[in-house]
Amino acid sequence: MSSEFTHAFDVPASAIDANGHANNVEYVRWMQDVAVAHSDAVGCTAATAAAGGTWVVRAHRVEYKRPALAGDRVRVTTRVLDARRAFSTRTYRFERAADGVVLATGETDWVFVDVATGRPKSVPAEVIAAFDLPAAVG
Repeated sequence: MSSEFTHAFDVPASAIDANGHANNVEYVRWMQDVAVAHSDAVGCTAATAAAGGTWVVRAHRVEYKRPALAGDRVRVTTRVLDARRAFSTRTYRFERAADGVVLATGETDWVFVDVATGRPKSVPAEVIAAFDLPAAVG
């Protein structure tokens, strides 16, 4: 169990836009992908399903620093910062693996949703435990 997770991937040619670098939309997709991979790795996905819930992004922010190019090996580290009532915040750091240059940083705010009702609900303790965080506030 860990609140931090790192995943590496190669930027595919399909991610490149007319400006010759990875499109901004790709970073949002990569943030979701690494969050899901992290959740799968620590058992959060299974605990979430068992609790009748799902996670939905309610807001995201990305700060672009340097371009990612086709073929670049990118290392993205995500960290779950907190769990409060029905909400959780994650941060992201994208680095070019070859030289450690920071390409972007980001943050997502997630809401825990009851699958049956579609309404936010408090994050269960067993879901929080997957990330070795203190119990949710509220």
